[in-house]
Amino acid sequence: MTLPLSQDRVRRRPLVRPLGFTGTVVALIALIYLPLSLYVIGAGALGSWRPIVLFPALPATLTLYVLAVRRWRESTLAVVGLTLVFFWVAVAVAAPYLPLLDPNRPVTPFLTPLSERSGVTFWLGTDMRGRDMLSRTFWGGQRVLVWGLTATAVAYVVGAFLGLVAGYLGGWWDTLVSFVCNVLISFPVMVLLILILNVMGQSGVNVIIAVTLASAPAIMRIVRGLTLDAKTRDYIFAAQTRGESALRIMLVEILPNVRGPLIVDACLRLGYTTVAITTLTFLGLGLQPPDPDWGLMIKEAAVAALLWKFAYMMVIPAVAVSSLILGFNLLADGLREISLKD
Repeated sequence: MTLPLSQDRVRRRPLVRPLGFTGTVVALIALIYLPLSLYVIGAGALGSWRPIVLFPALPATLTLYVLAVRRWRESTLAVVGLTLVFFWVAVAVAAPYLPLLDPNRPVTPFLTPLSERSGVTFWLGTDMRGRDMLSRTFWGGQRVLVWGLTATAVAYVVGAFLGLVAGYLGGWWDTLVSFVCNVLISFPVMVLLILILNVMGQSGVNVIIAVTLASAPAIMRIVRGLTLDAKTRDYIFAAQTRGESALRIMLVEILPNVRGPLIVDACLRLGYTTVAITTLTFLGLGLQPPDPDWGLMIKEAAVAALLWKFAYMMVIPAVAVSSLILGFNLLADGLREISLKD
């Protein structure tokens, strides 16, 4: 039986196409990252909408974790890394809805872990100003994740584009881009970050600029090498024969086919960025108070932690930072392990 033309067209051209695994992951990441970024960065503009802006991120976080575990379950390292990372993502997303004390409200200073006051148990104690350590640790993960992910993403956009241009176009483009990046790479990373923030001032936006200038050159070199190899492949010659523009070839043909190594490097670089932001905050050049931040918590506890009894004030945020970085590193190792098996 022959279908009418209109029905046949609907069958051959569905209105809604399945996203596939990559498309689904990108959509879920957007549902997590965008509300969380809006909650942290645009807090003042949200007004009465702030309590509900993170609602879409809650199911998206759980769904993405389940999908990722099912996809990468063959690697124990990847699953452990995912679990560590998604624990802190889930905590950051769910913090406004958990029964936590106000992270900036003083209660009783110098309460050790498991202390109880007025019927409230302080599981991780309080700091020297009487603020609940559990609440500050959970809320502090928001700023670290948002600024770390944003800085890494911006660095990758800049570095990947420069690497594509240098590797594909070659000639004086390659010479100019490589020279500028080599100059930036010649500076020790932390020295370059401190220099930029001393000149530009301390703010979240300036942290992103500093991390981009420090990380983009290394990303450029990785993408340039991958592009030099990819542009000799037959599918690139076929695209050139079809008359596709250089920009389309770089973004549509080359970049998706070299994404594997870049995803592994991005996981590692997220760990490096987390270390950098925490260190800058500890030095007084990164994110500023009053909102909690792991680097700021370590800085504030530095004097009190000289006494062993109050060392928990520094140990707790340090363990939080270390576990997140460990998660990114294990995830990168697991993805590399999976890629070697394929």
